[in-house]
Amino acid sequence: MTDLAELALTSKAWPFEEARKLVKRFEKKPPQKGFVLFETGYGPSGLPHIGTFGEVARTTMVRQAFETLSDIPTKLLCFSDDMDGLRKVPTNIPNGEVLEQDLNLPLTRVRDPFGTHDSFGAHNNARLMAFLDSYGFDYEFASSTDYYLSGRFDEMLQRALERFDKLLSIMLPTLGEERRATYSPFLPVSPKTGHVLQVPTLERNVAKGTIVYAEPDGERVEIPVTGGHVKMQWKPDWAMRWAALGVDYEMSGKDLIDSVTQAKKICAALGEPLPETLTYELFLDSAGQKISKSKGNGLSMEDWLTYASPESLSLFMYQKPKTAKRLHFDVIPKAEDEYHQHLRAYVDQDDAQRLNNPVHHIHGDTVPVSDMEVTFSMLLNLASVANAEDKDVLWGFIRKYAPNASAESHPGLDRAAAHAVRYFQDFVKPAKVYRLPTEQERAALSDLRERLAAWDGPVEAEALQSEVFAVGKAHGFEPLRAWFAAIYEVLLGATQGPRFGGFVALYGVNETVALIDQALNGVFVTN
Repeated sequence: MTDLAELALTSKAWPFEEARKLVKRFEKKPPQKGFVLFETGYGPSGLPHIGTFGEVARTTMVRQAFETLSDIPTKLLCFSDDMDGLRKVPTNIPNGEVLEQDLNLPLTRVRDPFGTHDSFGAHNNARLMAFLDSYGFDYEFASSTDYYLSGRFDEMLQRALERFDKLLSIMLPTLGEERRATYSPFLPVSPKTGHVLQVPTLERNVAKGTIVYAEPDGERVEIPVTGGHVKMQWKPDWAMRWAALGVDYEMSGKDLIDSVTQAKKICAALGEPLPETLTYELFLDSAGQKISKSKGNGLSMEDWLTYASPESLSLFMYQKPKTAKRLHFDVIPKAEDEYHQHLRAYVDQDDAQRLNNPVHHIHGDTVPVSDMEVTFSMLLNLASVANAEDKDVLWGFIRKYAPNASAESHPGLDRAAAHAVRYFQDFVKPAKVYRLPTEQERAALSDLRERLAAWDGPVEAEALQSEVFAVGKAHGFEPLRAWFAAIYEVLLGATQGPRFGGFVALYGVNETVALIDQALNGVFVTN
């Protein structure tokens, strides 16, 4: 075992805690299939959302942690349940009325409302894969439709037929009285309509591998359970997949706790080892509601990447997976700045500290160096004061502050400047509310203005911050944060802001003097 692996054995980072479950699982012998299989599941009944990305990102973190601890090969399977029947039309797609005609068809037979793919399922699968590919995830994509039709599940489907009564004994106690009367683990795909039917199984013939059911028109039909003629119900399907493929690890949201419980029982009834699992908390929107694919509430992956880097999104996914977090636009700037804080810390950390640093789990062994000479929150405030329409405005200030920086030498900073302008235009600018200063605040701001006008010290953030502190103390602000709140509200039109000394160093001393003059003259306040 390498020195790094030895350190990882005691790391408190949650991916290593999860990976150690798998190390223990295979401490006596490696898996017969020759690799450890990580799986993530995806239901393409709606457009891919940020939670889907989070599950793949987090699973990848555990996979990387395991690879630090073990030499056993690994695979990550991203499995799409695209043979599921379309039960309702998502509200956030075009031409939704067209899909009303395709209800109950497998998603891979539902028309694509976007008109770009052979089916709605194929469209959503492509959206997911395009994003995962652009991010560089190492995964193998799997289609439920392909696996059912190709016979990949045939052996386990036959076993499920043989153990039909065991599966019922697990599932029926979890169902209501009406549902119990008609429930079957198998959902026939009607040869007449192509619909995935929720109907009872009337007869079973284990020797022939068939079931008999009644069509909605009353006709009794016998079909094999193999070859894509049936699809299993959600919980039995999940368990059957674990059993058929030998899944070793899968995580899922808190809303699926009951599904995991039942799926594990069914997997055991099918005679196969259970996977290791992790239950993570759900993402909530700004109103505290669960993010839903069909509702389209909360952030999409595209939303986040419009305003910040993909690495900041990965950091958000890394942090406290067992704690519910609100996922809305306000969290983006903080995540971007925290990501670069961790990058800067990584440079001077020893191996043990690095294993606990989130950027190790985001990047693995290739952690980059931050080129952010200016924090994202500072760029936002600069964009706000300058009323920036494009990133070139910000670069005018950045070059004075960091003469050696350029868009070419600092591509991360360049992207952040563009993101900051976009975020300012869309969220900060519409919400800016300036106010006039109180008499105490006016006196303090006038004092700060005079001190800056006479400034002959170094134009450095800490020196300027000390001067700002001194003004606040001299004018009796108690607590001192009330002084900084006044600066933000009067000068920036915001309820919070950056370390003001750093802002002055970036924006310019003379420019800040002019800003204070405008605020004291009421230029920013509209009646």
